[in-house]
Amino acid sequence: MNPLSRLISPKRVAVIGASADPAKTASRPVAYLRKHGFTGDIYPVNPKADTIDGLRCYPDVASLPEVPDVGIVLLGAQHAHLAVRDLAARGAAAAIVLASGYSETGERGASRQQQLLGAAGSMRILGPNTIGLVNVTDNIPLSASGALEMDHFPAGNIGVVSQSGGILGSLLSRAAARGIGLSKLVSTSNEVDLDLADFVDYLADDPATQVIALYVESVRNTATFRAAALKAAQAGKPLVVYKIGRSEAGARAAVSHTGALAGADRMYDALFRQVGAIRAQSFSDLLDIPAALSTARVLKGRRVAILTSTGGAGTLVSDSLGVAGFDTPPPDEATAASLRALQTGDHAALDRNPIDVTLAGLQPDLLRGAIRTLLASRSYDALAIIVGSSSLAMPALMAGAIADCLPDSDKPVIAYVSPHAPDVAALLTQRGVPAFAAPESCTVALQAMWHAANLKPQGGPIEARQIAIDDLPVGSLNEAQAKQVFARFGVPGVKEIVVTDGAGAERAARELGGNVVLKILSGEITHKSDVGGVAVNVAPDRIAARVDRMEGDVREKTGAAPTRYVVQEMVAGGTELILGMHRDPLGTAILLGMGGVTAELLNDTTLTMLPAAGGLSQADALAMVQSLKTWPLLDGFRGRPKADVDALVEAVVAFSTLAAQLGDRIIEAEINPLFVLPQGQGVRAADGVLVLGGRDTSVQGQGS
Repeated sequence: MNPLSRLISPKRVAVIGASADPAKTASRPVAYLRKHGFTGDIYPVNPKADTIDGLRCYPDVASLPEVPDVGIVLLGAQHAHLAVRDLAARGAAAAIVLASGYSETGERGASRQQQLLGAAGSMRILGPNTIGLVNVTDNIPLSASGALEMDHFPAGNIGVVSQSGGILGSLLSRAAARGIGLSKLVSTSNEVDLDLADFVDYLADDPATQVIALYVESVRNTATFRAAALKAAQAGKPLVVYKIGRSEAGARAAVSHTGALAGADRMYDALFRQVGAIRAQSFSDLLDIPAALSTARVLKGRRVAILTSTGGAGTLVSDSLGVAGFDTPPPDEATAASLRALQTGDHAALDRNPIDVTLAGLQPDLLRGAIRTLLASRSYDALAIIVGSSSLAMPALMAGAIADCLPDSDKPVIAYVSPHAPDVAALLTQRGVPAFAAPESCTVALQAMWHAANLKPQGGPIEARQIAIDDLPVGSLNEAQAKQVFARFGVPGVKEIVVTDGAGAERAARELGGNVVLKILSGEITHKSDVGGVAVNVAPDRIAARVDRMEGDVREKTGAAPTRYVVQEMVAGGTELILGMHRDPLGTAILLGMGGVTAELLNDTTLTMLPAAGGLSQADALAMVQSLKTWPLLDGFRGRPKADVDALVEAVVAFSTLAAQLGDRIIEAEINPLFVLPQGQGVRAADGVLVLGGRDTSVQGQGS
């Protein structure tokens, strides 16, 4: 077996620093291995004890009778590296280091962490500062988490990887209480060696895992995470991610609008979207969503039948679904007739949805009939069952009746348990019907199933021709220079002439014909309108005077008079967009949105990460355009002329090629506004920002 397989499914486990005192945390790993049925060899290591928990105790790693697959290191940070060195010398596959006091404590701890890595050599390390891992599939707890005090936790097909040790125990205990079966749980914590990507990659191949849930503090290596996530997607295993730190992200100040519009958390959104991951918006979603996806039932549409015996609870679910864009249509006549045939009397409301059958006294046969009818109906794509207080009397009968109907259809079936009855919810979940304690959770679950059925990883990079860039200058380019570079890559600019005074501006305006746009030309002042450096719709016979006025306005606000101006053609009939790029530790993303001076105010933007190499594909660029709230304006909203979307897509692809080829040389790059003209007339870059650094051998800048 490879090192990760030996770590997660070991046959021999050494516990370094094991304690014979049951009251101490260091006694837990041995106790939990025995309690939960580990069938392999356990080697406690402690020079001060002869036996621990009835097992022979060894004075050191060198004395062990066999080479352990994994060693759980319970020593403090000052001595843990010695145990790691000894395990590596014996040929162990991996060490799990529980001690804290490493990089999370500052510079000295970071140095100690590197010492730990050096001691390991080629041996793998989980941690440090980890709570370990639990292989539920094979009854192998390699952890000191107090959550393992429970007698039993259900095995299932959901794998969990957490960068927090405490959260691992929380998820394990919460899942067990709700009847949600897990396969593997891993706490990566400081990630001196093994990280999120390593375990996502492992779980993508694990036959016992069908859904992967991640608790993420930060992605330390974008490239390996992307590769592992795409591997999981290709294996058909949904990736559900809960990323903390959203409130700390913020948007950084930048010379372009793009920097303010693309905060760090939005970059994570773009990364997760690129790999086809589903982002959980709350901590509870991190279990609710995998519980629904673990059924492997595919939601093929957004029409939901709600079967209830309590009107109020049914309305709660219906309202929540409606807000999220789901449809809850009434039964068609054939379905209603089948339902009426199940129940006599006038206490059934079968002409509306929620479908209230008033299951007096909880009649399992009636429930089975109603469920089978709704699952067979062509009017519905999923079924939500409201479990009312009547279920408390005979929960097993109700759970059994619902479970009996599951083989009849592959449509999703979920349950909302209206009373506070966690045991009933757990029973339903164990029977294959994900059960939730809040109506909103039902919506989250179905929304995730819809996304899982439709959300695919974005396309790979295009093979773009290489553009000559050796002659590009370093520093902040002025607007004219920036647009020349954009045009070189395939984004055309407006017609313009650079001038130095009013007389030259008048000649330029007459040459361009009609009213024009006048701007100062400066590489240092990028937000020209903020200092009075932009005038639009200026007539040729007035432009000389306007130059004099602009010179005074800019001098008053900046302390320096402009020496050059640019006179541009007026663009009419176009839609103003912003097209930019943003880079942070995660990598490089392309931003597209509604532009102009109100770009930050409107904030109708979308981000897409560049692939591992090269620019965006046309399909990815089109998806960006169509994801904007203002997409209807480009698509002929209310008789408006359709915009040249094909040209816009080509411009996005060209701009992404520039960002990919220049790589880390780009400090800022933005076109704002980019005018998208009516269909067949193309696009025009009317303003641009480009700040370039020195030559760099790095091509992509895609994160370390």
